[in-house]
Amino acid sequence: MPVIRASDATVHEIHGARFVSYANSTSGARELCAWRGEIPAGTRASAHTVQREEVFHLLDGTLEMTLDGHTETVHAGDTVIVHAGTTLRVENHTDSPAHSWVTTTLGFTALLEDGTRLAPPWAN
Repeated sequence: MPVIRASDATVHEIHGARFVSYANSTSGARELCAWRGEIPAGTRASAHTVQREEVFHLLDGTLEMTLDGHTETVHAGDTVIVHAGTTLRVENHTDSPAHSWVTTTLGFTALLEDGTRLAPPWAN
């Protein structure tokens, strides 16, 4: 039985946020990946278009999430389903960090605003 201990999670940092990877191909997952996102206060992430569906659950804090130009304020306990092909921007306008749990399928990629394709290691 694959058990990933908190101490075994892999930490990645990009665009000012931390991604703590628990489930991906490296840890033994075959279809899904999951990570905890740590979004610092004052963060304004780059918009990116996701190539696969993501389920984004906010564990604590408050974020503004913009999907295809429509902005919603998301609070702890809220879940956002981000469909493949959606352009997403995540912003933390508060004075406190926010933490999320995100799940998607292995092989996830995103297209950044500048045209760069990102294949994040925590999702592959």
